[in-house]
Amino acid sequence: MTLQNRVTPFGEIVAAPYRGTMMGNRGIIHDPATRTLLRKRWTNDAWIICVCKFKNVRRPVMARQSWTELFFLDEATALSAGHRPCFYCQRQRALAFQAAWAEGNGRPMKAPEMDRVLHGERLDHESGKALHAIKGHVRDLPDGAMITRGDNAFIVRNGNTYRWSWQGYEGARPDGDAMLLTPPSTVRALRAGYRPLMHGF
Repeated sequence: MTLQNRVTPFGEIVAAPYRGTMMGNRGIIHDPATRTLLRKRWTNDAWIICVCKFKNVRRPVMARQSWTELFFLDEATALSAGHRPCFYCQRQRALAFQAAWAEGNGRPMKAPEMDRVLHGERLDHESGKALHAIKGHVRDLPDGAMITRGDNAFIVRNGNTYRWSWQGYEGARPDGDAMLLTPPSTVRALRAGYRPLMHGF
């Protein structure tokens, strides 16, 4: 049975037969009896990114427990969806993200403050995922930022764009004007030096 717990760069939670390289959560959003999602797609503002393996802990997926396991192709996909690194299982990376966030956004913030900012940037109450205008040229975006044109998502690396898919990335240019998928505050953290994990790079 393919569970509905894979997350796209648009923040959508879908059923797909690909495990991904990162895990995360948005609180409890599933029914453990049926292992299916509830109508709500989050229960709090803390959307986090976790590692798939941590201290030999094994969790039955979507069982009766403290949160719903979600899976991402990579960290860049999770950041695009509006998540940020977990301070428990990824403490060093979370601290690096927090430091880059402080430098890029002009002031340090604790995790709950970052979550509130991200929650305002990742969602559009009318269309779902918030899209943002790109200031300047796409090639000037930092590595790991994601953009969209139509139904496709693209990652930026070394000034080039690569189309996202469940299998990874392939070189391609968006046809026409693109919009920014990754929340602007996260893009500023990337510009300040945070290096997200990118599948295949």
